[in-house]
Amino acid sequence: MKLFTVGFTKKSAEKFFDGLQSAGVKRVVDIRLNNVSQLAGFTKKDDLRYFCKAICNIEYIHVAELAPTPELLEEVRKGKSDWTAYEHKFIDLLKARRIEKTIAPKIFDGDCLLCSEEKPIHCHRRLVAEYLKKKRGGIDIHHLA
Repeated sequence: MKLFTVGFTKKSAEKFFDGLQSAGVKRVVDIRLNNVSQLAGFTKKDDLRYFCKAICNIEYIHVAELAPTPELLEEVRKGKSDWTAYEHKFIDLLKARRIEKTIAPKIFDGDCLLCSEEKPIHCHRRLVAEYLKKKRGGIDIHHLA
């Protein structure tokens, strides 16, 4: 099973959608807490749903259960929590939500977890992908540039 991840920050729409198509992504799984912000540009929820279908013939879904809580996100953004502490708290949140049991496995086969961070190293999409790989096994994670 292939699971892709991608961030849209510092990407043009052309690079973003070409990357999804080239990788063979079947569906974009939006795991952002806030996906309607004006700062999201071409990745605002309704626009992204349209562009994915019209440009790439890729489905789009939003899965809020894979997003951090507003409080957790605020902690790290305001510097009240360092990345290591955030990682532990976010993993605890995934455990509490039991995502490995509540989210159907087929959702992730050929799908791409979307968040805003440019690189996966300090992004919750990487944490979600690694958590699912650890819990379910058989998942190859590919971070798209």
